Amino acid sequence: HCASLGEFDQGLPVMKELKLIYPNHFLLVTFFSPSGIDHYHKRNHCVDLAIYLPLDTRQKAIDFLKLTRPKIGVFVKYEFWANYILEAKKQNIKLVSIATILRKNQIYFNAYGSFFRTILQSFDYFFVQNDATKILLNSIEIENTVVVGDTRFDNVLANKRNFELKLENSTSNSTVFHDFLKGKKAVIFGSSWQPEEAILEDCLPFLKNEKIILAPHNVSESNVSRLAKIYGRNAVRYTQFEKYDQQSILILDTIGHLSTAYYFGKIAFVGGGFSGKLHNILEPAVFGLPVIFGPVNTKFPEASAFLKEGIGFEVGNKNEFEATMLSIEKELKQLTLKTSIFVASQNGVSKRIIENPIFKNLA
Repeated sequence: HCASLGEFDQGLPVMKELKLIYPNHFLLVTFFSPSGIDHYHKRNHCVDLAIYLPLDTRQKAIDFLKLTRPKIGVFVKYEFWANYILEAKKQNIKLVSIATILRKNQIYFNAYGSFFRTILQSFDYFFVQNDATKILLNSIEIENTVVVGDTRFDNVLANKRNFELKLENSTSNSTVFHDFLKGKKAVIFGSSWQPEEAILEDCLPFLKNEKIILAPHNVSESNVSRLAKIYGRNAVRYTQFEKYDQQSILILDTIGHLSTAYYFGKIAFVGGGFSGKLHNILEPAVFGLPVIFGPVNTKFPEASAFLKEGIGFEVGNKNEFEATMLSIEKELKQLTLKTSIFVASQNGVSKRIIENPIFKNLA
């Protein structure tokens, strides 16, 4: 079960490993959010069926489990549906949580949370993202936990290998990037929101010698037109590249080109970090790009890890962005190597999960 598309991306590497071991088993994925149902099929997936999970009532849980008869239930990240979990436990169905991330201010860990603790205590095993989550689970007498990290590293590393294979076979559609950059590396504003776009606008004089790729989070015509107006003659849209005339900003007014763009980058400023909705910082990092992001990122363990490793950089305004850019540029070669090594070291999370005995004997 996945709340939305983001959780699906975290579950997908484990699904693929399961399908390798149990190719004839039926893989059912349930979602809560329309973003999952509407977009999961755009991934290179192995799902047999995806549906919305019926509302969390006891009777619906009983009916659902009677209909589907699962061998194991896997819940991704922090999506815990009480009636489904308690009923599955009652029926001796194995329950696993993967990519788990929890915080001490959640109800499971306060004085009034005994019922909610029962939900977590119904699980057979937790594969958690960080030590803090393991400590929290141990504090409520849940010992079947192991820190494995973020499964999305497997995803981005696999995507990188696939992209490089396409490059070797000349099947990668990257002509626009080649023509725009002409051998240079870009500064990439990935999945940007208005705060990142405002910093870009303020920093145009500072970035005057750079090639910039701007991939807004919102690619609606009204928003892209707004951005084109702000940056004026400095910008050209991806879908109108025939009008290219040495502009310094390429606006990606499309969906699906950002991960390719990162291959052509040198530094990434990833959006969402000013609103607590930080986008995927692993996608640029897999290509060795040091990553800049806004200051509201405490709910994202990958951001904490990047900051700790010295490959992630937090900025809150124009001046901090410019100072950070100068600092990164001085050590860019070393930081690129350091970032690549760190991401590669996280490979194999999904295999470590699947090798656990909990996934044995599901026939």
